[in-house]
Amino acid sequence: MLSQGIEQSETPPALPTEPLADYDVKQDVGFYQLALRKLRRHRPAMISVGVLAVLTIASVGGPFLLPAQWDQPDLYHQFSAPGFPHLLGTDELGRDLLLRILTGGRVSISVGLLATLVTIVMGVSVGTLSGYFGGLLDNLLMRFTDAILCIPTIFLLILIAASFGHTPEVIILAIGLTAWPDTARIIRSVVLSVREKEYVEAARAIASGHTKIIVRHILPNALGAIVVSATLNIGAAILAESTLSYLGLGIGPPIASWGSTLFHAQQFIWEAPYYALFPGTMILLTVLCINFIGDGLRDAFDPRSFER
Repeated sequence: MLSQGIEQSETPPALPTEPLADYDVKQDVGFYQLALRKLRRHRPAMISVGVLAVLTIASVGGPFLLPAQWDQPDLYHQFSAPGFPHLLGTDELGRDLLLRILTGGRVSISVGLLATLVTIVMGVSVGTLSGYFGGLLDNLLMRFTDAILCIPTIFLLILIAASFGHTPEVIILAIGLTAWPDTARIIRSVVLSVREKEYVEAARAIASGHTKIIVRHILPNALGAIVVSATLNIGAAILAESTLSYLGLGIGPPIASWGSTLFHAQQFIWEAPYYALFPGTMILLTVLCINFIGDGLRDAFDPRSFER
């Protein structure tokens, strides 16, 4: 009887006959993998990524593929209606409007990206220092941030552009240096929460330096807020550049942008309505896609939205 019991206890359990694919096997995945999965399920964001990719590729490579020159006037074909060979028509100097819009897209998107880079560097630096160290430094930085927020952004942009010129470098710095306070306040709130976590306290306990704690523990946990803020700031920067150009204070000729093209088109709105329609549509479509992507990223990086 004892030997039979031993033999029965040593008998291996029966293996399942069904394939392993039919079982619900859960794997441990990281936070960013979960966020990416949720972003992929956000249909408006994914459609916007595709549309924005097409617009960017067309703006970068289109002028090299089309035969005409974007700044070459042709006074014999002023205000030609959309058709062949000018698919979107021509402007008051006979220049191909499609080429000017593609070239302007390169300028507008570049201004949006570079201005956002300045905004993120300033905002993340101020927000991180303010939230991590607190005390007097926090009060000084936040009061300075509040002072910038009290001044309407458009007035600051007009003042800077009118004082230092209409070059792309000035416009990029003007937009970047006036848009960082919102990002700084967002990052500060995230840092205030993260600095109280147990792993940050443990890093302080083993005498880790402030720079190491910020780089290895604080900023990685604020990456979601940084990405969302950067995405939304790109659209705001493109709108700011278009607003300045529409007021005649943006990037000046011979460089073309969507805002400057729209500025020149407003005086011919009744004679050639397509002249203003196409650059305005490009601004609307680009900013709308960027906002959809920002909404998708915000939902994806929200831990409360993950399915349990």
